Amino acid sequence: MTPGPDLQQLIDTIRTDTGSDDVLEQLATASSTITDLTATSDAALGYFVDRARGAGKSWVEISSVLGVSKQAAHKRFADSWPVKLDLERFTLRTKVVIQAASGIARERGQGFVGTEHLLLGLFTEPQSIATLLMTQAGLTEDAVLAAVDAEAPPTAAGDVAPADELPMTPRASHVIGYATEEALLLGHNYIGTEHLLLAFYHFPGGVAAKVLNELGLSEQAARDGVRAALEALTKGK
Repeated sequence: MTPGPDLQQLIDTIRTDTGSDDVLEQLATASSTITDLTATSDAALGYFVDRARGAGKSWVEISSVLGVSKQAAHKRFADSWPVKLDLERFTLRTKVVIQAASGIARERGQGFVGTEHLLLGLFTEPQSIATLLMTQAGLTEDAVLAAVDAEAPPTAAGDVAPADELPMTPRASHVIGYATEEALLLGHNYIGTEHLLLAFYHFPGGVAAKVLNELGLSEQAARDGVRAALEALTKGK
């Protein structure tokens, strides 16, 4: 196993990153660094726990490996993981998309936010990487809306309680969680719309993934498109 940095290496890195001998500035850098390390570690552990679950491993088996009780493992990774996301890591555009999804669901007379609402929410940010990629692939907002209507028709208006935000379905909630994992796998310290787009494909039975595949944007095409877009942005700097 590749060893992580030891205590002295971590201290030296924090001092270098601070660029100052001021003890309070070093403390602030240390706090930020440790927070980032903790969030990344939690996301990485959550990724492998989810893979184990996907492979059919029970919570008893997973908790045994982690050295905690079944209840503790289930509470941390099944009940709380999607909710405990660090929203500071989300780009402004991604936050707008997630917030817009609630309004879209309400307009469609639905009292929950599903993957289809998150997908439609991407069109509120037409210059985002995910939306540009979809548009270039021929997935217009009208085409996506029509496909969503076919999979999950809107319901009668007026049935939704007047809450500020609607609850997410478990699948939509986990899509948000998978967006964090996609960012982690790409080595990014932020969660952008491109990560949200890739996260849809973790649930091929979800409305968003069905629509994307039906309209011709496969998971491989989406991944290739995201990589190409990110490389173009990097070269343009």
